[in-house]
Amino acid sequence: MSKESITSIDVAKAAGVSQSAVSRYYTPGASVSKKTAEKVKVASDLLGYRPNVLARSLITGKSKIIGLVVAYLDNYFYPEAVEKISNTLQLEGYHVLVFMASKTAGDIDKVLSEILDYQVDGIIVASVAMSSSLATRCQEAGIPIVLFNRDQDDSSLSSVTSDNIEGGEKVADLLISLGHKRISYIAGWEGASTQRDREFGFVTKLNENGISLFSREVGNFKFDEAQSATYKLFKNKSIPDALFVANDYMAFAAMDVIRYEFNLKIPEDVSVVGYDDVPLSNWPSYNLTTVKQDADQMVKETVKILIERIENKDQSPIKLKLDSPIIVRGSTRKK
Repeated sequence: MSKESITSIDVAKAAGVSQSAVSRYYTPGASVSKKTAEKVKVASDLLGYRPNVLARSLITGKSKIIGLVVAYLDNYFYPEAVEKISNTLQLEGYHVLVFMASKTAGDIDKVLSEILDYQVDGIIVASVAMSSSLATRCQEAGIPIVLFNRDQDDSSLSSVTSDNIEGGEKVADLLISLGHKRISYIAGWEGASTQRDREFGFVTKLNENGISLFSREVGNFKFDEAQSATYKLFKNKSIPDALFVANDYMAFAAMDVIRYEFNLKIPEDVSVVGYDDVPLSNWPSYNLTTVKQDADQMVKETVKILIERIENKDQSPIKLKLDSPIIVRGSTRKK
């Protein structure tokens, strides 16, 4: 008998248990005694049996597959988050298919259309936006979607983000308290809700305190573009004395340019603040003051919301904003 032709019935006979016991053993969360589980495991290993996940999905109506869409992984926040999402879903008995897409709505719609062909039980969309028409299509197919570290003005979509507006406000409060007057900003991709909200909170709080934004450039969440943006901000005679950068990845690029292209000292000549608190921000070479996004908590809530919506189709969408503290390090002046 070839390994391909071995069935759960063969395993049950070899283990001396019922076929339903074998089925329960291979069903995440199902109840099976330790004694029975050991018998099934030994018999399965002996026969070389592996359950047919796709065949089971046709019977149960659930594939136990989650589609995870990301646009780019060069930002240090996302590789860590993707790993945490995958591990957390696997602990819940789900398999993860990762799909890459660009930031444009057209491309994400194309990728998500392909995902639907895999009969996924749910979708997590990280770092990208999607069209309302595709969101409606997924909703009609009964496939829940959760946006991770992004939000959209669509009440049918669940999302988990940090409170980006409040995070921007905290940065402004800090820089104002340090006595800065020439405060500049490097924006991320302007189609991102995270970029929009961080800048809104930052600029609004500055204006409330009688301070106008000194200068602004766009880095699009890319290292090389952040370098170019920084050069433009500091090539003039009058330069910023403080700089808020929309994420840590771009902040590292900005710090390198400030130090090595313009021979300025951080924080003596200019204070720099980022957003995310990726591990590299705590390295002595950067020692970056930043707003912390709690990746563990964001992942936990994202998976929780998704599974609740998978198990209960009538569950209302949730838009969750988590508090993000500012972590003060050596890239900003001391009070």
